[in-house]
Amino acid sequence: MHKIVIARPMPRAVEAHARAAFDAWVADHVLSADEAVAAITAHGARALVLGTNLRLDRAAVTALPDSVRIVATTSVGFDHLDVAALKERGIAAAYVPQAVTACTADLAFMLLLCAARRAHEYEVLARAGWRRKLGFDELLGIRVSGKALGIVGMGRIGRAMARRASGFDMPVHYHDLQPVDDPALAGAVFHADLDKMLPHCQFLSLHAPGGAQPLMDERRLALLPPGAVLVNAARGSLVDEDALIAALQSGRLAAAGLDTFRNEPVIDLRLTALPNVFMTPHMGTATVETRDEMGLRALDNVAAVLDGGAPLDPLWT
Repeated sequence: MHKIVIARPMPRAVEAHARAAFDAWVADHVLSADEAVAAITAHGARALVLGTNLRLDRAAVTALPDSVRIVATTSVGFDHLDVAALKERGIAAAYVPQAVTACTADLAFMLLLCAARRAHEYEVLARAGWRRKLGFDELLGIRVSGKALGIVGMGRIGRAMARRASGFDMPVHYHDLQPVDDPALAGAVFHADLDKMLPHCQFLSLHAPGGAQPLMDERRLALLPPGAVLVNAARGSLVDEDALIAALQSGRLAAAGLDTFRNEPVIDLRLTALPNVFMTPHMGTATVETRDEMGLRALDNVAAVLDGGAPLDPLWT
């Protein structure tokens, strides 16, 4: 049986499959890069399965034993991997782009609804015991149905978000490198220029990769219609949080729904103090079904390579 190291605890079903299909060494905590290299060396492993909380930089890739043939991440994001260094060493790398789509889009739409309908404030009031009937004009949210939704990044998750929006009769505008050829999204309006799209978006949902500079800065936030709602279930680096906080405090933005943050897991406490922010701790894929699928797909990628083939979901071809 192929020897592999899994550098983080896994759901029960994933661990059971790993032990049945491989000679698997499974960590009881999230390993550091040094611990992962030591475990691979001690076990003589040919594969490493890891998640986004283990950063495999160039130094760590260089330290991997020659036995390693593949590094498989259980995520769709791969900015924790030095892909160039892996490629230089001839080590295959794989990710799980399809497994995360549905549940991440579900959570993004939950953030949209909860931000628009003041779910945080309602829950705080209800959990405090309520006790007083609300006036006709108190704690009014924003109607979602029929409002225009802008999507930045029309990949798998962005398209899934657009399909969910159709159930709420939301016209969809989107920005990406090129138009999407998908009959199910025939009514969506493509914008090559993000700045020109933003004034149309009463709701804006981000589904793009992160980068060194925030995509939504003070200037771009100001291009949204007054009272717009921002949703980010992609990467915290997409948003200038100082500018976002100022826009939420001033009322320029009505609300925000956030699952990702600039310095996570350390959230800026100014965000936690804002009643018009609905937030979750980066939990887009956190369902039993999706985490099982992510782990099992990573193992399928490992098996494909160790059995002499190519990864099912390669980071390069």
